[in-house]
Amino acid sequence: MYSEISANKFKSWLIIVGFVVFIGLLGLLLGAYTGRPSLTIGALIGGSIYALVMYFMGSRLSLAVNGAKQIQKSDNPRLWRIVENLSITEGLPMPKVYIMNDPAPNAFATGRNPQNAAVCATTGILEIMDDTELEGVFAHELGHVKNYDIRVSMIAFALTIVVSFLADTILHMTWFRDDDEDNGPLVLIFAIVGALLAPLVATLIQMAISRRREYLADATGALATRYPEGLARALEKIQAYGSQTRVQNSATAHLFFANPLKGRGISNLFSTHPPLEDRIQRLRSMNTHS
Repeated sequence: MYSEISANKFKSWLIIVGFVVFIGLLGLLLGAYTGRPSLTIGALIGGSIYALVMYFMGSRLSLAVNGAKQIQKSDNPRLWRIVENLSITEGLPMPKVYIMNDPAPNAFATGRNPQNAAVCATTGILEIMDDTELEGVFAHELGHVKNYDIRVSMIAFALTIVVSFLADTILHMTWFRDDDEDNGPLVLIFAIVGALLAPLVATLIQMAISRRREYLADATGALATRYPEGLARALEKIQAYGSQTRVQNSATAHLFFANPLKGRGISNLFSTHPPLEDRIQRLRSMNTHS
């Protein structure tokens, strides 16, 4: 199990390095298309500043857009106790605790690091889960915190913003291009194709990071509770009830315990989460070999 965690961490960081290289290539494409290298530098600096602001503000924004409300121990002693006990077990600072008024059983963690982390439960998950299942869910979420998945998610989110910024810049300059400018038809074609494909590539890379991290958090959560079956049962309940929240926000979907977005069929190809069946099977396999 430890080797699986180590391998997933390494693969996830490789994806992020590839993401950064992709952003650099897109910036070079912008410079080649316009014939103005200064625009490439300006676009990269501007996009990076914007991404940096979003990196530091992303946690607050993700909680706000989902309508999450911070609670204290007296507001929900059961949830607070579970999160507190797991934090002690994992040697982590106590995160801020939030509740989201939504009937869908779901949860998420966010923040830049364990010292600035927050966890959130929907009212739906608090209603249908018993203590063992809820413990499995938040062991998973604190696994994201422990493994710095929350930081990786913020980095991926910020890099996606930079890619979208550069792609929009290329498209904008295509529409308002001076007909007298001629940097070659191939450059023009590649620039337009690159601008159109960039957001899709960014989404696919972000999705790949998230999927790997979900398996990693499941494994970490199972180690923390020493009872993979509790988390497997929680996933089975979510499979039966459905995890689609009333607030549909694709920008924060990758943070959730289970996919909060509506859609089936081909849309699952672009889901930020692996199939629940696969997660359950892996957990049951861990339980068998433990």
